[in-house]
Amino acid sequence: MKYKTAESVTLGHPDKLSDYIADSILDACLKQDPDSRVACEVMLSHEVMMIAGEITTKAKVDYQSIAEAAIKEAGYEPPESYVDDIVEQSPDIKQAVDDGWAKELGAGDQGIMYGYSTDETLDHLPLPCSIAHRITNKLTEIGRGYGLGPDGKAQVTVAYGDGGCFHHIETVLVSIQHEEAMNLEEVQKIVTEKVLEPILADFQNTPKAKIIINPSGRFVLGGFRADTGLTGRKLMVDTYGGLVRHGGGAMSGKDPSKVDRSGAYMARYVANTVVNAGLAEQCEVSIAYAIGQAQPVMVEVDTHETWNFTPDRFIAEAVRKTFDFSPAGIINALNLKFIQYKKAAAFGHFGAFTGFPWEKTDKAKEAALRKALKEVVSHAAEL
Repeated sequence: MKYKTAESVTLGHPDKLSDYIADSILDACLKQDPDSRVACEVMLSHEVMMIAGEITTKAKVDYQSIAEAAIKEAGYEPPESYVDDIVEQSPDIKQAVDDGWAKELGAGDQGIMYGYSTDETLDHLPLPCSIAHRITNKLTEIGRGYGLGPDGKAQVTVAYGDGGCFHHIETVLVSIQHEEAMNLEEVQKIVTEKVLEPILADFQNTPKAKIIINPSGRFVLGGFRADTGLTGRKLMVDTYGGLVRHGGGAMSGKDPSKVDRSGAYMARYVANTVVNAGLAEQCEVSIAYAIGQAQPVMVEVDTHETWNFTPDRFIAEAVRKTFDFSPAGIINALNLKFIQYKKAAAFGHFGAFTGFPWEKTDKAKEAALRKALKEVVSHAAEL
């Protein structure tokens, strides 16, 4: 057996809540001014909330009120103290982005972004990641109605047999905050019956998973009053659960001129298109940018040897011919100035059921990609 493990967290996890606040502020800025430049980070620490970063916008936004509303949505009372350190975007960065090369919108920073897709699940995520997200989303959904608190985590280990085929779910680990009056047995019963059994019902014909719920025992004090939260500290939860490479750049709190965000969405969109077009069973797309330059310095494809018709080098060339990887091209193709980003921060940036543009099937793009691939292969044969 080969084992793969992925983690997810609930909206009330202090790091994830920090992401949610940062994206709530971004949403408010973009709603009034779609050209807002936002690079916002949040720290939650016991009874202190700090909002920092660079924001250049025509929008009139009360950052503290938006943050406090987001905290209440997650099920907490806001901290007693508030500090902000928000300035406008550096003029050096602004001119590089605005002017760029050839007067195009340049990338807001250098960096490498990865996107991934697989036909293993309906939402094109690795199975451990998909299950972990379903668990934490359900924990967030049932919330206070069953005496559970906002802060929680899930971790899922899946066993694969010969040929990398799914064999069974090995372990499911859940840690969830709860009310003072509840004992461990009550928490375990609620999580098992209301969360895990409905989700794991699809896997009843496989060996029974080992279930671990609140192994530390009591979990009453949670959230940012027990543990400091910080924007950008749940990168694997935001993407593919740690099962796919990551360039290191966070997404939340950043407007789409920042390629950490828009590039990651585009890489996912392209990977989904490759898989949906039937060119491979799984696909990883990597994109690298230089600050101020509109066109990426690298676009590569890795199907992990699951390609169906032609090797990766031909698929990569066809991808480069089919898609516009400039920041302006990405923003326009995926309508990134008009997204509600806080939804992505809370419940996952990726997954076919999110409704985001980078997750939607595009038959025209699939056809264009297949046509480009034919031309690439035909040209290679002539050589």
